[in-house]
Amino acid sequence: MNLSNIHTIYFVGIGGIGMSALARYFQANNKQVVGYDKTETEITKSLEALGVKVHYNDDVFYASSFKNEDTLVVYTPAIPKTHGELNYFFDNEFQVLKRSEVLGIITKNTFCLAVAGTHGKTTTTSILGHLMNECNVPLTAFLGGITENYNSNLILKGNEVSVVEADEFDRSFLTLSPNLACITSMDADHLDIYGSKDELTKSFEDFTKQLKPNGKLFVKNGLPLKGITYGIEDDADYSVKNIKIENGTYVFDVKTPETVLENLHFNLPGRHNLSNALIALAMSVEYGCPHQQLAKALASYKGVKRRFSYHIKTDHLVFIDDYAHHPEEINAVHQAVREMYPNKKVLAIFQPHLFSRTQDFANEFAISLAKFDALLLLDIYPARELSIKGVNSSWLLSKIDNNNKKLVSKEKLINEIKSIQADVVLTIGAGDIGAEVEHIKNALQIAN
Repeated sequence: MNLSNIHTIYFVGIGGIGMSALARYFQANNKQVVGYDKTETEITKSLEALGVKVHYNDDVFYASSFKNEDTLVVYTPAIPKTHGELNYFFDNEFQVLKRSEVLGIITKNTFCLAVAGTHGKTTTTSILGHLMNECNVPLTAFLGGITENYNSNLILKGNEVSVVEADEFDRSFLTLSPNLACITSMDADHLDIYGSKDELTKSFEDFTKQLKPNGKLFVKNGLPLKGITYGIEDDADYSVKNIKIENGTYVFDVKTPETVLENLHFNLPGRHNLSNALIALAMSVEYGCPHQQLAKALASYKGVKRRFSYHIKTDHLVFIDDYAHHPEEINAVHQAVREMYPNKKVLAIFQPHLFSRTQDFANEFAISLAKFDALLLLDIYPARELSIKGVNSSWLLSKIDNNNKKLVSKEKLINEIKSIQADVVLTIGAGDIGAEVEHIKNALQIAN
């Protein structure tokens, strides 16, 4: 497809984090950008402020005002198959592509750095984009979260280099052709799509075959794939050494195949984030970024919203919000909290995401959530799914071995939080729990 012949880009599901990054990109490249989403959000409002036309009703009459010869329709798999506008576009011979296919077209003729893995993609990609941006690389970075450094999910500084998340959901990453790629993890997930962990593993193996000639693959040490390895305090090709914590900041060295980078600083808590920083640094080094600039850039990285995001940070109370929605991600959050706040009472408020994921990993969720001192569990956020008989938060709660646990509604959530009187409060989940953060923050600040 020649995008230069396209006048209008029509997004069905424009408020999604990946979709909105593409919308920003096309708006910046002087296309007419319009789109539908179910509800108005901060993301859709920010798009409208840029001049993007967004509507919130599934309106076939509105869709019929566009011409199929100069309009590209982009959709997300999260849109239901019964959606009127989307079906209109399919039925009337519009060019209709998934978000991942469009990303593949945009990045095909660039030097592409792609970050794959069941966990850590968004943080790693945003660190990588920030490092390379600070090293004045002419890049476009499409991110799966809003970065604190740029208050955006798009870094736009040129078109020669692209930095992208390689999303395994729906095998989307098989549309990419990277020059440098990494795989951070291959834990079982999206079993509603893949059916088994073996099929998920096979898709990652297929992704490695998407590398351009002479491309390089980075893999976390221990994964069953061949490539340049990275790890923390081990014998990998790139390895973090001599870790210290000073005033809540990691200070460490990195051994590369050629040298040792000493006394690096990184401000995000958690060994998982340290691992994300390491692979972003390794890919930047392999690209050719200067070591001194990389060290300075790493120290200035501020994080991604809803990835261990601090909302209250005082001597008496800490409130953190995180997107974690898989047992391994919850384990990583727990490790980070315990490392930074030993001997503190920690309350976790968790909203399960998807009935299928809750069913597939119920026992693993139970083990992860039992580690916190207290737990408040919200109802399952269904997202794109219909309910599954017998799979609900009460069922999950019954599996959790924690003497201070409770199922709670959003309406009663703040009162329950106050009654527990924790030192550290965590909100965790990928659903709409993020919409409760400001309410919780305000209530905790008043109470303290």
